[in-house]
Amino acid sequence: MTATSTWRWADTREVVVTGIGLALPGVATPGDLLGPLPAQGGFNPATGLIGRELRHKDRASRLALRAAGSALHDAALADADGMFTGAADQTAVVVSTNLGNADSVCEAVDTIATAGVTGLSPLGLPQTSSNVIAGWVAIRYRLRGPNLTLSNGTTSGLDAVAWARHLIAAGRAEAAVVVGVEPRNHVVTKILGEQSTDAAVAVVLETADAAASRGARPRATITGYARTRNLTEALASTSATAEGPVGLWLTDGAESAGAAAGRLLETARRIDLESQLGPLSGALGVLQCAAAAAHLASGATGSVLATAGGPRHGATAALLLTPPPARLPSTQERGQHP
Repeated sequence: MTATSTWRWADTREVVVTGIGLALPGVATPGDLLGPLPAQGGFNPATGLIGRELRHKDRASRLALRAAGSALHDAALADADGMFTGAADQTAVVVSTNLGNADSVCEAVDTIATAGVTGLSPLGLPQTSSNVIAGWVAIRYRLRGPNLTLSNGTTSGLDAVAWARHLIAAGRAEAAVVVGVEPRNHVVTKILGEQSTDAAVAVVLETADAAASRGARPRATITGYARTRNLTEALASTSATAEGPVGLWLTDGAESAGAAAGRLLETARRIDLESQLGPLSGALGVLQCAAAAAHLASGATGSVLATAGGPRHGATAALLLTPPPARLPSTQERGQHP
């Protein structure tokens, strides 16, 4: 992706968030992201990353599978056995991770250095693919739509949400499972220079019409996106100024608002998820999307702006989310409530 990318969706395919899934220690519900974190409860890696279906998979893939399963269940797109019930041929998988399988790659390199290529395990070699996480999610839920992974630095998570939205807007998919994941292990900690965080989050995107047709509850609308040189340009490109006041600004703390941006954001509540959870890397933007959806689903007014990056990262990404469309009551509901 180039340093400057702007998508203004003038099509009629309104895309909404209908499901959220978390595999994040200390965070039990998406609503927890909006207040002081309980620091306990939520996902337990010791018990949540085991099981027959998770054998022979890298840690990031296991985290992603748990988050994706929760999101599909939350969107009412999985049955009691955890099988996908939507349109498999029209459902995409988009994953954001910067360091997800770095441990598998390093292990393979070490094995080649000490034992040669014959020392590699056939079961472990697939984990060195950069698209292994998205592949496992697609295989587990039999999703046969577009399948891709973004490893785009600090903006990667927001970019992934935008790519999924773009696939739907372009008619390449009717729905998408977007996953942001980073594992906690010694390789990631060494690369970051600080202790890493087990973090996986998934959101389900689909058209508002599709959600309404099956009675799903939309949480938020994906309204605009930009990846530009700075925050001021990003705000202008997302049409944030045309959507009224920003009620919540999900920031990574990397960039302060300039004069024009400051006026738009001066009354917005600010939340920096990394300051509470630790380094999130590729999972950050998708987690911001989940927090925004939880905020808007609570009936909050105003829009939500999620931003990541800044001058030292070479780009700033901004994603604008607005309240979901009003759901028309069903025929039965209209009969019950004249």
